[in-house]
Amino acid sequence: MLKVCAAIIIHNNKILITQRSSKMKLPMSWEFPGGKINDNETPEECIKREIYEELNIGIKIIEKFHINYHNYDFGEICLISFLALWESGKLLLNEHEKYLWVKKDELENFDFAPADRPAVDRLIRKKSLKNTDELV
Repeated sequence: MLKVCAAIIIHNNKILITQRSSKMKLPMSWEFPGGKINDNETPEECIKREIYEELNIGIKIIEKFHINYHNYDFGEICLISFLALWESGKLLLNEHEKYLWVKKDELENFDFAPADRPAVDRLIRKKSLKNTDELV
C-alpha cells in the first residue's frame, strides 16, 4: 500500500485545489496537493516537503483532517489529509496543470480524484474549521 499525504490549504477564506497534468495518473482530475511519504519521513514532514516541491510555498499544519483508503487499478493508497494555512512563498506550479482558490461551497463543482472525494465531502459538511483564523 502506498502512503500519501494531501494538504487542504486555506488562505483568504478560500481553499487551494490543483489540477493534475495530462501526463500524471488520473489526468486532469482535481485534488488537494501532496504526494508520497518517503522512508523515515513522518506524514507531517512529507506534506511540508511535497507542498514546497510542488508549489514553492511553506505551510503551517493545523491538524490531521481525514484518512482514506482507496483502491485504484494501479494499487491501493492510504491518503492522509491535513488542514493547513499558507505561511510563506510565491505559488508556482511545478507539476500540476493549474490551481484555483475556491470557496468551500464551490468544491462540489469539480471532478476530484476518487481518493480525495471523502475529504471533499467531509469539508463541505463542516460548518467551520477549528484552529484556523479564517472561516471557509
